[in-house]
Amino acid sequence: MNIQVPPTAAEAALTTEPRPTREEAEAAVRTLLRWAGDNPDREGLVDTPARVVRSYEEFFSGYHEDPVELLARSFEETDGYDEMVVLRDIRLESHCEHHMVPIIGRAHIAYLPKGRVVGISKLARVMEIYAKRLQIQEKLTAQIANTINDVLQPLGVAVVIEASHQCMSTRGVHKPGVSMVTSRMLGAFRKNPSTRREFMAIIGAPRAGGLEG
Repeated sequence: MNIQVPPTAAEAALTTEPRPTREEAEAAVRTLLRWAGDNPDREGLVDTPARVVRSYEEFFSGYHEDPVELLARSFEETDGYDEMVVLRDIRLESHCEHHMVPIIGRAHIAYLPKGRVVGISKLARVMEIYAKRLQIQEKLTAQIANTINDVLQPLGVAVVIEASHQCMSTRGVHKPGVSMVTSRMLGAFRKNPSTRREFMAIIGAPRAGGLEG
């Protein structure tokens, strides 16, 4: 199998622009601390640049992982299983690409196998790889569904994400408790209303509140 998911413009740029060194990244954090009005050399902040850079390595680790390679290994010994496979309530942590503040919520992923299945942890890992990048929720939802569809080539894929955005709750309009719901339905989930209804019944109606916990 040789499936290629075209890179986004941002991903393509990663291959041409040299990555800053750790020292340069820490210096950038020091600049931001000074810009905010504090002293990066005081006791409480002296190690903050290094801590921020380490946290960024975790927050944005998805840039250095390949979701296609992750899904490449699948299994054909299913005894003819062809019903829906659903992984629901997957904890989602991402960052808004506009303000670099957290997006916290949950994702629900389903597919209809066509002869082969993939380990269920791989579905969560695909979500994690894309979530650990700067994102908007609409793009994140599409990337997860499109990659599963392109690599596994199932009869259908469905992804629903419901999340709270700190760029809306802690700044700007300051509206806590608001959740955003996005969905991407492909194949049978788009064409067949009863299949879509079954999926929505399994995951339950999107639930407002409790997404930040």
